[in-house]
Amino acid sequence: MNNTSASNAPRTSTTKVAFGLTSRDFVILAMLVALEIILGLWNIPMPAGLSITFNMIPVAIAAIAIGPKGGAIIGGAFGLISFLQCFGIMGSSGLGIALMQEGANPFLMFVHRFGSRFLDGLLLGYIFRALRGRCNVFAACSVTGFFAAFLNTLLFMSTLVLFFSNTAKMQESMGGRAFFAYIVASVGVNGLIEMAVSTILTGAVGTALHKAGFVHAGK
Repeated sequence: MNNTSASNAPRTSTTKVAFGLTSRDFVILAMLVALEIILGLWNIPMPAGLSITFNMIPVAIAAIAIGPKGGAIIGGAFGLISFLQCFGIMGSSGLGIALMQEGANPFLMFVHRFGSRFLDGLLLGYIFRALRGRCNVFAACSVTGFFAAFLNTLLFMSTLVLFFSNTAKMQESMGGRAFFAYIVASVGVNGLIEMAVSTILTGAVGTALHKAGFVHAGK
């Protein structure tokens, strides 16, 4: 009988394919990227060009199911879509388009839109990893969902004011208010809605994924 070498053994969903990710990880990532594209086309407009969006939920799910790497990838996808919307691609961002028409630096806009979401996803992976050994899965997933929305708001609004507070659009929106006063006033209602929805849905979906065996101790 001929021995079959390990290299010829069939790949399974837990076999590392590339970049330390399994085939199952890639399937999950592909589905979440598709969901990001769909969610990018739908949001609830709010004053000052801002909007209520739930794009941070797939980022939290990726961070839970795959870890920091997965969170960063889907966070990056969210950020890239958000950046393209400043040019009317894959949807539109009223605030982003207004700032670009005013002559905002495209590189700073990319850092603002992409960098903040990439960092959010990366941090979520470590937040879930730290929580799962200290509380039950539902609580860990729910808290991760809360921080998905909270960090998205904090990082997005902080870089928005840091990079573009001197523009006419932002001066008009800020109305002479201080940094933190503007952030609190701007994200009051939509920020609370995003945090509540993200906490509930991420807790439910993350727990279901764990029960289905899609979240592993090594993630």
